[in-house]
Amino acid sequence: MDQLWAPWRMEYIKSAIDKDEGCIFCLKPGEKDDRKNLIPFRSKHCYIILNKYPYNNGHLLIVPYKHESDFTALSAEILEDINATLKKAIDAINKTMNPHGMNIGINLGRTAGAGIDDHLHYHLVPRWDGDTNFMPVLTGTKVVSEALEQTWEKLHRELG
Repeated sequence: MDQLWAPWRMEYIKSAIDKDEGCIFCLKPGEKDDRKNLIPFRSKHCYIILNKYPYNNGHLLIVPYKHESDFTALSAEILEDINATLKKAIDAINKTMNPHGMNIGINLGRTAGAGIDDHLHYHLVPRWDGDTNFMPVLTGTKVVSEALEQTWEKLHRELG
């Protein structure tokens, strides 16, 4: 089996574990500074935020406002809104970044890979042919070719 190494993610995981400042997914949308907090879109029950430690350009998180770790505890109305927002995010990524594919997933629990396991969230990661390279393995460096602020601007305009 091939291994996918992402050593740069440890900074993110440690920061999520070590901070006692409260839930980042609850705090960020409450600050109301969407540009600074990389939130290009809000809906009734969830919002989209750019991942500050992305695997690829355009790595988005779709986060319910409700602080919940149990997927089965989300109401049908919240799940419906998340799915509509996810569709909107996919459309915006396709229009602004033209990826060859996407990964969409939820990591339920720390063992499943959740860096923040007490507030569930969906990941949407655009993928391009050949987007993996030797840099992370040899140098612990991930090449992300666009600044988060530029990605936010494009997606904010598209998501409107």
